[in-house]
Amino acid sequence: MISPGQLLPLVERWLPTQRWFAGKGREASVEVALLAVLAAAAPEVSIWVAHVSYADGGAETYQLPLVLRDVPVEHLEHVLLGTVDPGDGPQWIYDALHDKEVTQAWLDGIRSAADDGALHFVRNVGVGDIPQHEQSLVLTAEQSNTSLMYGDVAILKVFRRLQPGVNPDIEIHAALGERGAQHVVRLLGSVQADLDGSPYALAMLQEYLTTATDGWELAKISVRDLMAEADLHADEAGGDFAGEAERLGAAVAQTHADLVAAFGQATAQPDALATRLADMQARLEYAVGAVPQLTQFEQGLRATFDAVASSAGPVTLQRIHGDLHLGQALRTVLRWVIIDFEGEPMGDLAARREFDSPLRDIAGMLRSFDYAGHYRIIETGASAQLSYRADEWTERNRDAFCDGYAAAAGQDPRAQVELLRAFEADKAVYEAVYEARHRPSWLPIPLASLTRLVSPETTR
Repeated sequence: MISPGQLLPLVERWLPTQRWFAGKGREASVEVALLAVLAAAAPEVSIWVAHVSYADGGAETYQLPLVLRDVPVEHLEHVLLGTVDPGDGPQWIYDALHDKEVTQAWLDGIRSAADDGALHFVRNVGVGDIPQHEQSLVLTAEQSNTSLMYGDVAILKVFRRLQPGVNPDIEIHAALGERGAQHVVRLLGSVQADLDGSPYALAMLQEYLTTATDGWELAKISVRDLMAEADLHADEAGGDFAGEAERLGAAVAQTHADLVAAFGQATAQPDALATRLADMQARLEYAVGAVPQLTQFEQGLRATFDAVASSAGPVTLQRIHGDLHLGQALRTVLRWVIIDFEGEPMGDLAARREFDSPLRDIAGMLRSFDYAGHYRIIETGASAQLSYRADEWTERNRDAFCDGYAAAAGQDPRAQVELLRAFEADKAVYEAVYEARHRPSWLPIPLASLTRLVSPETTR
């Protein structure tokens, strides 16, 4: 067994290089502590936590599953933290989630509902067998967590950033699964821990949908096909996506209804609505300082947010997805399935479980259609013809999604025009900050959408 003192310098060097670590570029101090030993027999598998305190304020806790090997493993070289000698010879320390020989331990724990006082494995009843003898494969698309696919049977999502309290992804999947919701994936089990006297969610195991393709990829194919036949309209191209967009809208509406059935709903009081609008204004103020190109939209955006306060009618609140976009929707041969109900991963856990307007989810999906419609122009360069087709595809699919939602929900989300526009504008402001920092070439997408959103004669 290695000591915290031996592990600490390795973690200090390794942690900032991980894509799921949110503190890149910030001065910080790190402490490490052993949470539990998952497998004591060689190769030893243990779960550690890294407590990160930032010099500019704030702190975060990260989960580090580690495996100790007494010989180097070539195919794990890319996840090597380093080498230590605890006294009986050198040990090579690797990220255990990439070691296929040890990742069965998580499934074994869930299957047996093991509980050793520190780790609590939960197996959901009535959901079928937990896979055995399936090799794991780390999925590379994950940004804020680490997900492992076991054959074509199950996916284990391991939460990297840990927060105390009830995890909304586990909570919602469990509640909707019990109700037989059609548009969510079955939850097979989860892993919890007690840390500093508080409950923490470490991982969740879900069924794997073998025929599923995510909506972002399907939408991109549709746009690519349209751009290849630029003399055709969006409804004439062979890869027209509007039918799927409409079905997706219906699936989101049904999921919102399932969330109401499971968790209830409420009507926003004036102070709650005022708080949400103040948050939008605060995010805008920060964004304008970070992205100078937003200055031209500031006055119009503030008017857009202020218009919500003066609009008539109550605002219904409920549990929502919280981070909905095309990449969070999977199309199987039978239906659309909504995934990842953890909300904004970097947000406070308690805030992610609060009631909010379902229009926030709808706005997120509308922004995603905007991105899908225009991604090809960013990659290949714009022309008048292609730009026209991109706008046409975007509007056709945004409308189809809302049509599907309205038919299933019995009310059209576009009827609350001021609130929907405010949510979409708020999301576009967030996108502008993200693109300016990480993908400057994509910044024109949210900036172009803001031209439309702050235009007083636009009602979409």
